[in-house]
Amino acid sequence: MKPPAAGAALVVDGLDLRFGAVQALSELSFDVRSGELFAVIGPNGAGKSSLFNLLSRTYHPTRGRITYFGRDLLALRAHQLAGAGIARTFQNLGLFGPLTALDNVVIGRTSLGRSGIVSSGLRLPRARREDREHRAAALEALRTVGAADVADRPVGLLPYGVQKRVEIARALAMQPKLLLLDEPVAGMSRDERSSIAELVGRLNRERGITTMLVEHDMGVVMGLATRVLVLDFGRPVAIGTPAEIQANPEVIRAYLGETAELSR
Repeated sequence: MKPPAAGAALVVDGLDLRFGAVQALSELSFDVRSGELFAVIGPNGAGKSSLFNLLSRTYHPTRGRITYFGRDLLALRAHQLAGAGIARTFQNLGLFGPLTALDNVVIGRTSLGRSGIVSSGLRLPRARREDREHRAAALEALRTVGAADVADRPVGLLPYGVQKRVEIARALAMQPKLLLLDEPVAGMSRDERSSIAELVGRLNRERGITTMLVEHDMGVVMGLATRVLVLDFGRPVAIGTPAEIQANPEVIRAYLGETAELSR
C-alpha cells in the first residue's frame, strides 16, 4: 500500500475477511482523506457490504488493520462507534416505525448524553435540560434534510424517500466525523434519487463530513465522489477519480454487462 495521505480520516491496510472457505475480502488497502466523499462500487457479491460491516464493527477481519483518525478502529466495539464519531445508514431502513420522526432522530443523540440513568429516570433538572437540547438538535437535523414538517408524524407512515431523509437526519444528529451511507438511493424513483444525491453532496460540501458511500447507481456515484474504489470478488480492482474509473478497462471487464451504467 502507498503511504496514506496526510490527514487521512481512515486507513485500511492489508484487510482480509474469510468465512470458512469463502474469501469475502482479500488484500484490501486504501485510505479515505479527511473531508472527502469516497465511493465503493462493484458488482453484486464484490464485498462492499462486508467492508461496511467491518467498518461498523459487525465483523472482525481475519487479518489487517483499520485506523480511524490515528486510532485503532478494531479496538472499538459496535456500541462505541457513535461516541467515536462514526454514523451509518442502512440499505434497509433501521427506523422505529411507531415512533415519530423526531423521536427517531433523538435516539441518535443517545451517545452524546451526559445525564445518567437515575437522573433521566427521575427527570431531574439536568436531564430535562439535556432532553430539550437533544430535541432541538434533532429538529435542526430534520430541517437540514428537509423533513422538519413531518417531525411529529409516525415514521412508519411516511413515504420511503422521506424515511430515508429521517435516517440521514438521525445520523447527522450524532455529529459524526465519518458518515457511512449504504445505498442511500436504492429503491427510489428518479426524482427521489436526484434529491437525495443533492442532499448527500451538499452535506459533504457544507459540513465537511468525511463520507463513504456504497451505491449501485453509477450516475449518483460519478456525480458525487471525489474518488472511487472498485471491488470485484473481494479484491480491489482500481481506485481513482470518477473519470479514471470510467476509463479503466479492468473496471469495465469487472462489470461485464454493466458497462453502460458506468458511462452514465
